[in-house]
Amino acid sequence: MYAALQEAEKAFEENEVPVGAVVVYKDRIIGRGYNQVERLNDATAHAEMIALTSASNHLSSWRLNECSIYVTLEPCIMCTGALLNSRVDELYFAAFDTKSGACGSVYNLAEEFKTNHKIKVYSGLMASESEQLLKAFFSKKRNKISPNGSNNLV
Repeated sequence: MYAALQEAEKAFEENEVPVGAVVVYKDRIIGRGYNQVERLNDATAHAEMIALTSASNHLSSWRLNECSIYVTLEPCIMCTGALLNSRVDELYFAAFDTKSGACGSVYNLAEEFKTNHKIKVYSGLMASESEQLLKAFFSKKRNKISPNGSNNLV
């Protein structure tokens, strides 16, 4: 999870929502990613999606059987769908996303009995560190003064 937090810090430095992810296969990181939605002008450029693409390229396969993913924030519906389609075995995430989380807080698609694949989900690993980074980012956004002198609320 520490490596995922390092990825989230990269996002923070680039003024992106600080979420990071790493994919692990046989105790080795084979994919890394951090949010790049603003940078790439792409709503799908979430940390998990970038890490999954990197891992798939590393293995030369879209199937990520025997892989685990570590993410600093509970994945959304889109990312959970990608995790399921990629056949990731385990998901470890730090903080719950009570607005759009799809792995236990708002929805629980990762362990849905109707899908053909299920992901073992573990939460809370380094949650306080992830939450602090997210709070610092949004606090910075709220307190930023726009060119016209008003608060730039996000």
